[in-house]
Amino acid sequence: MKYEFAPDIQKIAEEISVLLFPNVKLGRIRCFRSYGSSSRGTIARCHTIGKLMQQTIGVPAYYGLEFISKRFDKMDSEEQIKVIIHELMHIPATFGGGFRHHNLVCDENVEKTYQVYRAKKEESDEKNFFQS
Repeated sequence: MKYEFAPDIQKIAEEISVLLFPNVKLGRIRCFRSYGSSSRGTIARCHTIGKLMQQTIGVPAYYGLEFISKRFDKMDSEEQIKVIIHELMHIPATFGGGFRHHNLVCDENVEKTYQVYRAKKEESDEKNFFQS
C-alpha cells in the first residue's frame, strides 16, 4: 500500500466540515489517497488510534480519511462528495477517537446529509457572490 496526502480531497472535506460538522477539528483530520489496495468494494476508510493508545502516548484524537484511488477517483464529483460525507459522519460529536457505526452512517442518512450540504453550499456561494 502507498499513501499520499490528498490536498484536493482535504479542501472539500474541510468545506463540508465547516458547513455540516462543527465537531470536526480541522487541524486534526487528514485526507489521503491510497494505491495498491486489494480490498474488494471498499471506496474509503476512516482511521484513528484507540483511546488507550491516545492516553498512553499523550495525544488527542486524530482521524485519517483514506480514499482508495482506483475506485474513488473514477466517481463523479457528486458521488465523491457523498463518500467524503460518509467518512466524516463516522467521526463522533465528541471527536474523542471513537467511531459512529454503520447503523447511523448509512446510505439514507448520507443522502439526507448531502441534501443539507447542497442547500448550505448554495447559500454560502450566494453570500460570497454578493460580497465580492
